[in-house]
Amino acid sequence: MDCEYDGNFMLNFQSSLCYPNRKIILDKGCQRDMEKLHVICYFCDWNGTFKYYQEHLDMIHANCFCEYCKQEFKTVDSLTQHISICKEAIVDCILKPYGCHEQIQCINAKDHFLSEQHQIALLKSLPLKTQPPIIDQSEISSHKNLTTDEVSRKNFQELYETMDSIVGSIQALNDDNQQLYSESLQTQISLRNMSEELSKLKIAIEETYSLIDAHQVNQRILEESLISFQQEIEDQKNISTDGTFIWKITNLQQKIADAQNERQISIYSPAFYSSPTGYKMRVRLYLNGDGNARRTHMSIFFVLMRGDYDAILQFPFSYKVTFCLFDQTSQQRHIIDSFRPDTKSNSFQRPCSDMNVASGIPKFVPLTIIQEDNNPYIRDDTMFIKTIVDFGQISKSFLPYTLNLNPGLPLLIQQELIKREQEKQAQEKLLNTTQMSTSVKNNA
Repeated sequence: MDCEYDGNFMLNFQSSLCYPNRKIILDKGCQRDMEKLHVICYFCDWNGTFKYYQEHLDMIHANCFCEYCKQEFKTVDSLTQHISICKEAIVDCILKPYGCHEQIQCINAKDHFLSEQHQIALLKSLPLKTQPPIIDQSEISSHKNLTTDEVSRKNFQELYETMDSIVGSIQALNDDNQQLYSESLQTQISLRNMSEELSKLKIAIEETYSLIDAHQVNQRILEESLISFQQEIEDQKNISTDGTFIWKITNLQQKIADAQNERQISIYSPAFYSSPTGYKMRVRLYLNGDGNARRTHMSIFFVLMRGDYDAILQFPFSYKVTFCLFDQTSQQRHIIDSFRPDTKSNSFQRPCSDMNVASGIPKFVPLTIIQEDNNPYIRDDTMFIKTIVDFGQISKSFLPYTLNLNPGLPLLIQQELIKREQEKQAQEKLLNTTQMSTSVKNNA
């Protein structure tokens, strides 16, 4: 078989490497030449011909040991065979001709194959894998004494070892890649499971927030209902049944701001009655005005409500209604205004719902008066408005006296004082009339 080496010369040989089934015939002449070779002992300083080297080994180095793992051997051959497979042996990397000069333990060869230095040398060797490695200059002298067949065999052996190293490195990389792929799949599965758990957690959180929002809405409704119920109870304690009602409006600035921002443009007074079995009424107040009076005047309206005794009362409602904004100082400059119901309006017919449409005085008080600093009508963020339903035809001139009465007096006392004042004014009027008649007669 023809074998080409280094592209420069041809070697014709027949050997066990090319023809493994043929019997090898030893060259006795070559053997005699080798026995005359001068050699140096591998284990000590002895030197001599190769013929007596085996005798020296048997005598001096019969119980030799491995310098790497310290294991003892009876013969040099067994030691030599062991060194080639010793896991503790320190050898040069098989890619040393390609730049990997690190010495490694055989047991750590796999880790070394995965190192950056070895991988770089491996990449350098791939384009040259069809060429034999460069023989070190230190080995040339020993090669000169080898036969052509042995040189070829050695070169091919080194080439095969290089290929085995490459295959081993690739296998190590494949194993590592397979492990990374398995870990990647496991990570993807874990991420998918975590994503599903996260989605479930998000849904649970959203449902929790929805429940919290619903509970908050219900809580606000309950709080508003409770406040309304408490207000109704409070109103029932102070209910008026004589056709007059003094409305105390607190937290006034906040209510004015709500009206200006249109969060709540109007407020209602508690209900009051003309008598225990009479008309049910209330007052509606627009603190920022209503209709044409918006942003210029405070508007006040009378509201007729459906009562328990409407079936036996007279409708339409026709009694004059008077409103009075109290001056809370000693000046007592109250703002008083009245109106008479339009009996043709639906506002004063018998109520068919809880409340009729409000009717009253759109321009009750200019806002400029209310907005003045230290105005006498607002003290401690509180305002008082009195409503009087006139069932006795109180004269307009008599209203100031009625409204200036001390509200703290019992109702019977107030009525008695009003009666006395009416009688007094009637007597004075009669006296004035008599005096005028006498004066006219005397002049005649």
